[in-house]
Amino acid sequence: MTSSTPINIKASRRFRRLALNTVITLYCLIIAGGVVRSTGAGMGCPDWPKCFGRWIPPTKLSELPADYKTIYGAKLKGEIEFNPVKTWIEYGNRLIGAFTGVMIFLTLLASVPYLKSGSKKIFYYSLAAFLLVGIQGWLGSKVVSTELMPVMITLHMLLAIVIVFILLYLFTWSSFSQRILEFGINKRILNTLGWVVLTFSLLQILLGTQVRENIDEVIKIFGYEARASWIDKLDYRFYVHRSFSILILAVNLFWFYEVTNNGSDRLLVKLSKLCVAILVVELASGILMAYFGVPPYAQPVHLTLAILLIGLQFVVWLLVNKNKYLVKGQEVGGIGVDEILLK
Repeated sequence: MTSSTPINIKASRRFRRLALNTVITLYCLIIAGGVVRSTGAGMGCPDWPKCFGRWIPPTKLSELPADYKTIYGAKLKGEIEFNPVKTWIEYGNRLIGAFTGVMIFLTLLASVPYLKSGSKKIFYYSLAAFLLVGIQGWLGSKVVSTELMPVMITLHMLLAIVIVFILLYLFTWSSFSQRILEFGINKRILNTLGWVVLTFSLLQILLGTQVRENIDEVIKIFGYEARASWIDKLDYRFYVHRSFSILILAVNLFWFYEVTNNGSDRLLVKLSKLCVAILVVELASGILMAYFGVPPYAQPVHLTLAILLIGLQFVVWLLVNKNKYLVKGQEVGGIGVDEILLK
């Protein structure tokens, strides 16, 4: 039976930095995806992985063949019109996606030393994130080839959330697993509330994708010039999404109350306050879209805040269940970053 080798401080800090930077890069990718959707640039590049058959997209119409509509129009029902702004927005999204893959691969390399420690699962989670990014890239190609089919867009979003969760788990484990948390209430209460909050947040995100699909349907009929009247033409999905936000707010406020008013750990209090603050801003961005003509900048902000919120909620849930998910098999040197949050 071979003994495990503790991870040294240098390797631990390297992995923690890479995990954090990869999470940040992934959120940048989510922002880019939101910009693509809000600007209608999803088909700015009608083919994949190239863009108009080129690795470097064209910047003007003269760079395309004269029969480009014949070449690419069949895929888009003959509605293709070259728009360099939309083309480069979509291509920028692809570049950020490729860079995210590189960052996750570097995180995977940094996790290799854990294979010889008592925390082999860190390597396997890193490997899972790397493989899932490959699948995400494949799903991205299917989003293009199916001409933005709603179910493919929803699957694309769900997989992005799964990857966010894996990377946040790796960062939380490497940063907080050695911290002793002090609970003033029964952890079972926080654990149950955490499940409810995460479930509701995920449902709300899925409802949001349905609303976005409804907006796309309205756009096909009335066009982008009717932006100010989009909301008035939406169906029941918008009203379900809007009403459900009230329940989301109530559950999160109750969760916040339980964490802050019963002597719980200061780190959890800080994170729960941040969750409520993000939720308030997210609701404000939703109100902005609903009553001010769906401004283009509001949608990526709304989407990013939703993913950031569910990510932080997941971190809090992990910390509540620290002894179950973050400590077992832990052999690592160094300190976390919680002292920064507590300043």
